[in-house]
Amino acid sequence: MSIETTLAIIKPDAVERNLIGNIIKMIEENGLRIKKIKSHFLTEIEAKKFYEVHKTKAFYDKLIAYMTSGMIIVMLIEGENAITKYRQLIGSTNPDDAEEGTIRKLYSIDGTRNAVHGSDSKENAITEIQFFFA
Repeated sequence: MSIETTLAIIKPDAVERNLIGNIIKMIEENGLRIKKIKSHFLTEIEAKKFYEVHKTKAFYDKLIAYMTSGMIIVMLIEGENAITKYRQLIGSTNPDDAEEGTIRKLYSIDGTRNAVHGSDSKENAITEIQFFFA
């Protein structure tokens, strides 16, 4: 058994559409616990730093504009194999490719406005948790 922590973000489109409770319910029903939670408004500087890994990609500017367009909910979640479990729960980045019943299949508008973010590795989880909960 490996208890892990990971970062989860409910993105601006999902916050705007009042999906916070639905998404948190799915997280908790899948055996994950929310250890810390806060609302946050990303500045452009913060968004560029957080998504620096994507700065050479075509979607980068669109991503920064989107992530600074409204309030986000940031959560530190914990559980057995939390990183993998949460990534499976959220589904593929593109909602058309996401499995039925995943957060992104249920709540995404498109590949950019895809409702949630989740750390994709232990290393990134550490970095991302530190970014928001230092």
